Amino acid sequence: MNVIEVKKLTKKFDEITAVDGISFEVRKGEIFGFLGPNGAGKSTTISILATLLEPTSGGANINGFSVIADRNQIRKSIGLVFQDPSLDDRLTAEENLRFHARLYGVPMSEYKKRADEVLDLVELKDRRDDIVKTFSGGMKRRLEIARGLIHYPAVLFLDEPTLGLDPQTRAHLWEYILRLKREKEMTIFMTTHYMNEAEYCDRIAIIDRGKIVALDTPEALKKKIGGDIIRMQSGEKEKLAKEIKEKYDLDAKDSEGDMIQVEVENADTFMPRLFNELESKIESIEMRRPTLDDVFLSLTDRMIREEQASRKDAFRAQMRIRGRK
Repeated sequence: MNVIEVKKLTKKFDEITAVDGISFEVRKGEIFGFLGPNGAGKSTTISILATLLEPTSGGANINGFSVIADRNQIRKSIGLVFQDPSLDDRLTAEENLRFHARLYGVPMSEYKKRADEVLDLVELKDRRDDIVKTFSGGMKRRLEIARGLIHYPAVLFLDEPTLGLDPQTRAHLWEYILRLKREKEMTIFMTTHYMNEAEYCDRIAIIDRGKIVALDTPEALKKKIGGDIIRMQSGEKEKLAKEIKEKYDLDAKDSEGDMIQVEVENADTFMPRLFNELESKIESIEMRRPTLDDVFLSLTDRMIREEQASRKDAFRAQMRIRGRK
């Protein structure tokens, strides 16, 4: 059963096509990852699905409701955890939850049970009466997830849920997210630029320049690379890349710093040839199996780390979107 159905969704801002006729489905109970470099169209897509923007053409249904015709029903069907903090830190955890519950029309006769349940889920039950400004960043994130669940949404949208958190806190937050999927059969639609986090997703859609360029499970996407990855460090990487192309007809892609990488079938037998047959200097070399970083680079010619925009840039992007509504 599909909880989200997107068909030929398009959004244009004047002459710019931010989302270009994309179609996909999200199944009930799955964690769906939505990945793309800055300007790829993922934030615009999420804004449309959350009814913050109207599409130029095409459409989408969430939980059986249209994002165009049934905006109020859509908003009741989704929970949304923004990239930037959105709690009122002058209130207690309990007061933040109660305010959100009232906005969503949760009956007070049910509120106590729901509040206990979501606070227990994110292990904040003993901090319910504490002022939020005393919480750590990870605790605030957990409370935001609890708040997004208080009205029992069909879909929980998580926009960079672990951005700015330390690795240990990120790992703990993922424990709660996976618990949601396991115990509540919650459908989770998320963005992240941490490729190790994308491995948790049941399926991933990669969007670039407004189009979906790949959609599959993490394992299936990695298999599409079709071989081993050889990464080389060189102070003359342009010369090295050109020589590799001329000798072996392989396209070397830019990696980080002075690194390039190529994809080959049998790296263990191919690597010695590089040292024996190339004139360009190779300072270091490594071989490994493909990762989602490699998939992303192969499909978009960009490293996923370019996705790490500053909070100021993210805020400006949101303001641009709101100004065009």
